[in-house]
Parts: sequence; C-alpha cells; structure tokens
Amino acid sequence: MAEPVVVDAMGGDHGPAETVGGAVTALREHGVPVVLVGRAGEILRELARHDAAGEIDVVHADEVVPMNERGAGAVASVGSSLRVGCELVRQGAGSAFVSAGSTGAVVSCAIRGIGRAQSVLRPALAIALPSVTGGATVLIDAGATSDPTPEMIAQFAVLGASYAQLVLGVADPSVGLLSIGSEPGKGNRLTRRTEELLPALPFRFHGNVEGHDVLAGTVDVIVTDGFTGNVVLKNVEGSVRAALTLVAQSGVAGPEALREVARRYDPESHGGAALLGLSGTVVVAHGSSRAPTIARACVVARDLAGGGVVSRVRDHLTVEPVIS
Repeated sequence: MAEPVVVDAMGGDHGPAETVGGAVTALREHGVPVVLVGRAGEILRELARHDAAGEIDVVHADEVVPMNERGAGAVASVGSSLRVGCELVRQGAGSAFVSAGSTGAVVSCAIRGIGRAQSVLRPALAIALPSVTGGATVLIDAGATSDPTPEMIAQFAVLGASYAQLVLGVADPSVGLLSIGSEPGKGNRLTRRTEELLPALPFRFHGNVEGHDVLAGTVDVIVTDGFTGNVVLKNVEGSVRAALTLVAQSGVAGPEALREVARRYDPESHGGAALLGLSGTVVVAHGSSRAPTIARACVVARDLAGGGVVSRVRDHLTVEPVIS
C-alpha cells in the first residue's frame, strides 16, 4: 500500500473542520490514504462528526502556525502541524504533504523539513490555469518566492517546463516571460536580466508575454517572480468571478453554460499549487479552502507522488543556475 498523504489539519481559514472533512472525502471517495497532523483532540472530534474514527491515523502536534505568519516564526515552531507534517514526509512516513496554511510558512517549513532538491536555489509554486484554447498554461512562480534573483526565475522556468511535460503531457513546452510588453527588452531590471538568461536554457523560449496572455493559451508556461505571479493569480480568480456574475445578471447565457465555465475557472476545483524544487511532494491549497478543495488537493498530491514527479523534475534540472 502506498504511503499516505500527510495533511495539515490545522491549516487554512477553516481548519480543522474543513480539512478533516476533506481528508475523509479523499479517503472514502477517492481512495487516498491520509494521515492528519495537528491537535489530536480537535481532529478526533471532527472525525467523530463524520463517523470516521479509526479510519484515519492522527499525529499530534501542539502548535498552530497562524495564517499571518510569513515564514521565520513557522520554522521556529518545531512542534507545529506544519513542521511535524514536513518531517513525516522527510522520514518517509508520508508520500506527500498538503496544507492550506500561510504560503510563506508552508514554503519555509518545507525547505527546512523536507529540503530543496540538489542545485535548486528556491522552490516555486506551479499552477495550471485553463486557457480559452481548451488546454492549460502553467503559471510559475505563483507566490513562493517574492524577491527572487534573475537566476532563480530562470530556474523556475526549467521547473515549469518540466511540470508541463510531465503533468500536462506537453512534449515541447513553450515558455514566456511575463512583462509589460511583448517586445524584447521590456520590463524592469529583474525582467530584462532574466530575459537574457532564458534563451540558453533547455526549452523553447517564446519571449516576453503580457497579462492578457495568461488565459489565452499563447504559451504553455508563463514564468515570473512570486510577488507578480500571486497578484496575477488573484486577479484571474477575481476577474473570472466578476465576469460570471455580470453574464448571469445579463441573462445572456444559460445556467448550464455558466456552471461549466465556473467549474473550469474556479480555483477551488484545482485543489492547489505544486511546490516544485523540493526533495518531496508538497501541495499548497488556497487558504479559504473548504472540504472539497482539500479532498482534491489530496488527490493531486497522491498523483504527483505516485507519478514520481519530484524525482523526474529534478532529473530535468540538468543546467546549473547561471551565477552572474
């Protein structure tokens, strides 16, 4: 039997009520073995509400990392559900780790508890956004590293291209660098320096892309820094919701069509973002995740771990980062 997915039961805005419910759904409906980490008393009460006592193992962790914690404090909390969960994965007691906690805290604890893959400078969050062409575009970094160097962003591009190949099945992924114009040389110093590095790396570099390309299917991978990527991601989420509301109010589209569009573009339906560049599998779910999203994150984590994506992505990092 495969090692279980370790779930941070205390993470997110609604843990442990929603995280435990999601774990139960993952087990019962999708066959994902799960271990819940957090305050055992609270977890066991939630399991009892689902008549699931005895179905899921619980590992006690006293401390809870607050959602406003950015990183350093989380690493210091050695008894937190985040630290304990990451340690379980590092020790081989779990195949993957799932948390809806603070992204910065999850990243810091994952680096400390699981460790970076060899030669990786910083991990990055990758999320596949549906495009109007019917495919998907990988956005990386979606929020793990807000102040990267150009060399880090170049490495994110390799991680994103590898993810597109291994997870989305794109044989020869094209990569675009997010900027304020498609012409060469556009952007700030960070973008311009990164643009100089990308053509030498082992993928098809499209050149610069703009914000309107994110859902257009212009490229298979869009790479940027974590600050910009997270702003883009949240903007996409908000814009899609606003557009659907306006269309629904107009009465132009039927309810079935609206539901299908909402399903494709609802961030909750994707489970979470993969944190690439680590020695283990980590999926970061949205902080506001409810039980169905946590369940989906568990499925994503199981599939990534089962497919050996971490080791295969690591094998793709054949080019050492260029240090200027």
